[in-house]
Amino acid sequence: MNDYRKTPEAVAQLTTEQYRVTQEGATERPGTGEYLHNEKPGIYVDIVSGEPLFASSSKYESGCGWPSFTKPIESAHVKELRDTSHGMIRTEVRSAHGDSHLGHVFEDGPRDRGGLRYCINSAALRFIPREEMEAAGYGAWVDQVEDVR
Repeated sequence: MNDYRKTPEAVAQLTTEQYRVTQEGATERPGTGEYLHNEKPGIYVDIVSGEPLFASSSKYESGCGWPSFTKPIESAHVKELRDTSHGMIRTEVRSAHGDSHLGHVFEDGPRDRGGLRYCINSAALRFIPREEMEAAGYGAWVDQVEDVR
């Protein structure tokens, strides 16, 4: 089992944008995220702790300007917290072990896939392609990643 956690070394390696998003709760500009249009099979992990968060099989195009997912790869790796900032009530999504701000979850996702839309900042994520998952220590989740070949 991996030890997913936030370390000072991992935080020091973040870009300015990654730090703003994960540590200060900021949001990247819509349409600018590295993974918005990524269609490769694999998993998305917390940029800080490395904990697995979302599989490509749950990613879909929502049109909101950020990568969207229907569910976490493992619910224990995601915390959902009430967010009343910006004059609205939303549900913030944070990584459980790294405590990184990831984005928000809304109830306007595809009904046939559970109805949720996890709207996630690319700056909070690192993508592990399917073919690298085993070597990178994420082999346990390969069965949750579709092979689009």
